[in-house]
Amino acid sequence: MHFDDRLGTVLRMRADGPGMQRVQYRQLLDLLGTVPVEAQGEQLEAAYDRLGELAALIPAEARAAMLREPAQRLRSPRLVAALASGEPVVAAQALQRAQLSDEQWLDLVPALPPAARPALRQRRDLSPTVASLLARLGVNDRGLPPAAEAIQPAKPVSEPAALEPDLTGAEVIEGNPPKQGEGIGAIVKRIEAYRRAKQVVEHVPASDSPRLPLGEDHVLSVAEEVRACDFATDAQLRISWCDAGVAPMLHGMRLAGDAEFAHLVRQHQPLRAQRIVLAGAGAIAGHWHLDAAPWFDPLTGNFLGYRGRLRRPPSTAKAPANPPVTDSQADRIRQMLHELRTPVNAIQIGAEIIQQQLYGATPHEYRALAAGIAGDAARMLSAFEELERLAKLDSQALELDPGETDLASVIAATAAQLGTHTKGRGSGFELKIDDQPLPVPLAAIEVERIVWRLLATLAGVSAPGEQLKLRLRRKNGLVRLDAALPAQLASREDEAIFHAAAGSVPQVVSAGVFGVGFALRLARAEARAAGGDLVRKNERLRLTLPGLTETAPSHTQNAA
Repeated sequence: MHFDDRLGTVLRMRADGPGMQRVQYRQLLDLLGTVPVEAQGEQLEAAYDRLGELAALIPAEARAAMLREPAQRLRSPRLVAALASGEPVVAAQALQRAQLSDEQWLDLVPALPPAARPALRQRRDLSPTVASLLARLGVNDRGLPPAAEAIQPAKPVSEPAALEPDLTGAEVIEGNPPKQGEGIGAIVKRIEAYRRAKQVVEHVPASDSPRLPLGEDHVLSVAEEVRACDFATDAQLRISWCDAGVAPMLHGMRLAGDAEFAHLVRQHQPLRAQRIVLAGAGAIAGHWHLDAAPWFDPLTGNFLGYRGRLRRPPSTAKAPANPPVTDSQADRIRQMLHELRTPVNAIQIGAEIIQQQLYGATPHEYRALAAGIAGDAARMLSAFEELERLAKLDSQALELDPGETDLASVIAATAAQLGTHTKGRGSGFELKIDDQPLPVPLAAIEVERIVWRLLATLAGVSAPGEQLKLRLRRKNGLVRLDAALPAQLASREDEAIFHAAAGSVPQVVSAGVFGVGFALRLARAEARAAGGDLVRKNERLRLTLPGLTETAPSHTQNAA
């Protein structure tokens, strides 16, 4: 309470003239510099706001002089961070006079502006841990060793030049000044010896093109393609900091995106999974997803930029959409499924015996458990059938049953059947049939399977109130069904919808136990086995099947 009373007294003081403004600034420095780290409250925030207002009225040199006073105490990491974001002379004095613990330094140093960090290289009281962190951030003591206060003028040309001694790295570190009369040559040798002594990348030999000691020994190798990295930008969205491995490729690059990205940036809103494209080195070029949050000046509230992470979108191009399955692979899959199906069949039969009380009376509790087990076994057997069917279709070991079926009537019946599930949610299908009938050379059961997998998957993913348009027509000898994608699937990459894992997309109606991706892949395999295909066209899925030409009544054979 004593601290709060003093701070309130200082804030109530009127500072009309330059003298009173400096007095109030010095008092705020003294009080905020000793405030506990865990302290919070409106009065503390008001004190920091007032400190920022006074900083705009008092010259930087005068504020730096206040920080140089011997009685000044800077034990608050927040105050040190606020002062370090100001003018260079104020930031240098604040970092020189700060009295923080190792843990506080380790938290504060990465958040300091890069221009202010070099002020710490003159301090000799920092622990090895903090010094190591500074070295990794590129803050090293790059000052040359002390030299002679006065360099003697060069000797006349007529006098023989004395050989200059070779200074070793140890002599340079110890700071032995060059002897009188050694001239510029001694300073050059000092620089060379200092460079050799401060070489940080040990396996890189010294040469006439030295590397600055920026602590890059742990990032000498960069992956051919960077998958993710952290970054920070300035207010103009130019990258001002990023992970060490990609800093040479990304630093200074300006981030830009689509209209939604620009709108969110103008409003200083958080960015979530924003799609951007970067151009540059092969390791960072290409498509990225960006997640970032804005950050603001703690004293003035001004927008300073974004801090976040860049990550590559899930890649599906490296593996073929439908890798061919060889006969041996299909045989192994079928054999494995047969070995799994046998015990599951036995479990299902045993559960049904208990549930139906074929061997005698059974308690109702056990019958209920047996019914649940029988249902689970039935779902497992259905999943085994889908896996085996996909393996056979991919290996061309299975042909669909031929026949003649009107695709238009099957689609209309399936949409009406699904409407009983989607009507209560306000979702469903808007069907438009341009030509009718539309016969295809497949048995009715095969057509119903394909149509059910496709429409049930789309209906299960659609959001409440979302109506999906279906258009069915004949074109170029094929029967084509164009189905609008629900919003959840339309937001994914082109081929990502065929690789969605089970459970990754919520479903109200399920077309299979393995999720959306597997159901669409199986429908595509069935369509291709029939001579058609299932592909994505922007915001639609297009199912094509070979059509049958109807025989006109006026044909010669009919007349005969």
